[in-house]
Amino acid sequence: QVQLVESGGGLVQAGGSLRLSCAASGRTFSNIAMGWFRQAPGKEREFVAAISSRGAILKYADPVKGRFSISRDNARNTVFLQMNSLQPEDTAVYYCAAAPVFGVQDNYYQNWGRGTQVTVSS
Repeated sequence: QVQLVESGGGLVQAGGSLRLSCAASGRTFSNIAMGWFRQAPGKEREFVAAISSRGAILKYADPVKGRFSISRDNARNTVFLQMNSLQPEDTAVYYCAAAPVFGVQDNYYQNWGRGTQVTVSS
C-alpha cells in the first residue's frame, strides 16, 4: 500500500502557475510509477501526466502538453506537477496516483490521494 497526500492547489488567474506536490509513504517510492489525474465538475476523471519509477519516461495528455511538467524526487518520496499558463478549463480536483507499472489508464493505478482543488479564474 502507498499513502499519498497532495498539496499546492489553490486559486490562480488565467495565465498563472501552480506547483502541485504529492508526498508518498508506505512503499519503496523508487519502484512505482506515478501519475496525475484531474476531475472537473460534471466530468469524468481524466489523465494528465505520468512518470516512470526512475523518471526516464514521461507522458502528457494533449491538453496540457507544453504547459505542464511532471517530475519526481525519489530521495524525498515526492512527485510534482508544475502547471504553467493555466486556463479556466484546467479547473478541477487534481489527484496523484501510484501504479506498479507505467501507464496512462486509471485502472493501472492502485493507490490514490484525496485530491487538491485547482481553480483558474478568467
